[in-house]
Amino acid sequence: MSYTTTSSNAPKKDTRNLIYGLLIAALVITWGYIIWDHKQTKEVITQKDTQYVTVTTARDSIKAEFDKQADRLDSLTGNNVQLQGALAEKNSELLKLKSNISSILKKKNATDAELTQAKQMIGELNGKIDGYVEEINKLKGENQQLTAANQQLTTDKNQLTNEKGELQNNLSKTQADKAHIEDIASTLHASNINVSAMHVKGNGKESETSSAKRADLFVISCTLDENRITASGKKSLYVCVYNPDGSASGTEGTFKQRDGSDKPYTNRVEVNYEQGKPMPVSFNWKPGDKFQGGNYKIEIYHNGFKIGEGTKSLRKGGFLGL
Repeated sequence: MSYTTTSSNAPKKDTRNLIYGLLIAALVITWGYIIWDHKQTKEVITQKDTQYVTVTTARDSIKAEFDKQADRLDSLTGNNVQLQGALAEKNSELLKLKSNISSILKKKNATDAELTQAKQMIGELNGKIDGYVEEINKLKGENQQLTAANQQLTTDKNQLTNEKGELQNNLSKTQADKAHIEDIASTLHASNINVSAMHVKGNGKESETSSAKRADLFVISCTLDENRITASGKKSLYVCVYNPDGSASGTEGTFKQRDGSDKPYTNRVEVNYEQGKPMPVSFNWKPGDKFQGGNYKIEIYHNGFKIGEGTKSLRKGGFLGL
C-alpha cells in the first residue's frame, strides 16, 4: 500500500500585491472621479456665475432704463404742477405702471419672464410718457395763449380803469363846476332898494323925514327878484349899514364872504322865499345912537355875495327941525 505524502512546507501564494494593486486602482479611480466631479462642479458654478452675471447685467440694464424713464416722469410732473389737474388721470396710470416695474426690479430672484415683463412695461411707460409730453406741450401752448389773452385783458382792464378814472375825475370836476355854478346862480338878487328915514310920533304914528335929528329909524325895503334855481325855503339876508363917516353902524355878528373872509353885519333878516317868484321884503333898523347928518350906505348880502346896495342922505338940521 502506497501513500502520497503532501509536504506541509510547500510555498503559499502571496496575494498582497494583488490587494495593493486593487487598492491603488481604487484610489486612482476615486481620485479620477473626484477630479472629474470637481471639474463638473466647477463648470456648473461657472455656468451659474455666467447666468447670474447675465441676469444681473440684464437687471442692471433694465433698471438703468427704468431709472431713466422714472427720472423723466418725475421731471415732467415736478415741472408742470400747474398742469397736473388736467392730466391727473394719465399721471395716475403712469405712477401705477412705474410702481409695478419697481416691484419686479426689487426682487433679488426675479425670473427671466419677470424681467422680460418689466422690460415690456418700461417700453409701455416710455410710450405713455411720450404721450404725456405731447399733452403737456399742447396744454402749455394753450396756457401760453390764455396767458397772452389774460395779459391783453389785464392791459385792456388797466386802460379802461385809467379811462374810467379820468372820466370820474372829469365827472367830479364837472359836478363840482355845476354845483359851483348852481350855487352862484341860486344867489338871490335885490332890486328896487329903498331906504326911508321915519320919525315916530308920540301917538305911534310914523312920518318920513330927511332930518338926522328927527329920524328914529330906517325902513329898508327891496324886491328879491325871480330865481328859478333857488329852492324854496328860509333864506338869510345880511344887511350892513355904514355911517356917514364910513364906520359900521352896530354889529350883530359876522358872516363868511365868498373870498373866505369874515364880514360884520348890522342886521340879519330871515325870509321865506318861494322859488321862481319875486318877493317884496321890508324891515326896520334903528342905530345904537342918534342918527348923524350925511350919507348912509346900506348893503344887502346873500350866499356870501352882495346882492344890492342903497343910500340914504340925512340933513344935520333944518327950519323948524323938519
